[in-house]
Amino acid sequence: MTIRATNNKHETLGLWLSVLGVCIFAVTLPMTRLATGTVDAPQLSPWFVTFGRAALAGALSLAFLLMTDSALPTPRQRKPLLMALLGNAIGYPLLLGFALRQVTSGHAAVITALLPLATAAVAALVLHQRARLSFWLCAGLGSGLVVVFSVLRVYQQGHGFGFEWADVLLLGAVLAAAIGYVYGAQVTYALGAERVICWVCAMALPLTVPGTWLCWPTHSVNPSAWLGLLYVGVFSMWAGFFAWYRGMAMGGALRVSQTQLLQPFLSILAAVPLLGEPLELITLGFALTVMATVFLSRRLSSPAPAFNPAPKDTS
Repeated sequence: MTIRATNNKHETLGLWLSVLGVCIFAVTLPMTRLATGTVDAPQLSPWFVTFGRAALAGALSLAFLLMTDSALPTPRQRKPLLMALLGNAIGYPLLLGFALRQVTSGHAAVITALLPLATAAVAALVLHQRARLSFWLCAGLGSGLVVVFSVLRVYQQGHGFGFEWADVLLLGAVLAAAIGYVYGAQVTYALGAERVICWVCAMALPLTVPGTWLCWPTHSVNPSAWLGLLYVGVFSMWAGFFAWYRGMAMGGALRVSQTQLLQPFLSILAAVPLLGEPLELITLGFALTVMATVFLSRRLSSPAPAFNPAPKDTS
């Protein structure tokens, strides 16, 4: 009983750490929008934002690794780190940056709401994690609620919901992020949550530093764009992963991934002061409903108790 209670506390702490990571990641959409601007009013290029944020996170990571005297990753650990690099450091921010120049953050939320299911699916395939059918039904319900809410919000704003090139970019971003999350979690037990993202960013420096230099803007840029870059570099690309990878390791990648269902709503809340978008009551109602599915899916993801028949009376 004591061991089970300890495991439950461990998993609960992992859940809350993942929620902290999601809160940090939620501001990525509006901050990326500030950094890149729009097609009509461009600021920093998506290439520069991608390389710049990873280079900034890489510098912080290198300092952390040196101060903690961290050992080099083993050859077996380098493949998962490389996959996390391609997914989280390059693929996701680059595709997201190009997409957000064409569509609003509300439109982007429709597609990125699929990230929890994508992460759970990749975790099931890569980490061989399994869950009951009720878990998948609950996860599907939560994701469906997010998509329905996002579609309603886009229609209310008069933007429509047509499948266009930006949607393809967003789907690619979702897949890249899911792959990066799961492969990073694969080596978290061995390296530690902090060192996973630090090695990812440090390994990317030979690519991101020259990329930042070559893509440096030659035109004037608003201070808000630089603020957006600073946030996605320090928090979205670095500090947020400290909590996220630790939460995935403690709570299980498949179960913890469902906390991402909250991210679109938190992004909308962050967009109120950052982008001047109005806060609607429907946001709070859907957020509460989705939160219920997150915690319900966590309970349903627990393995079924083993059947221990009573010993036969041999007297």
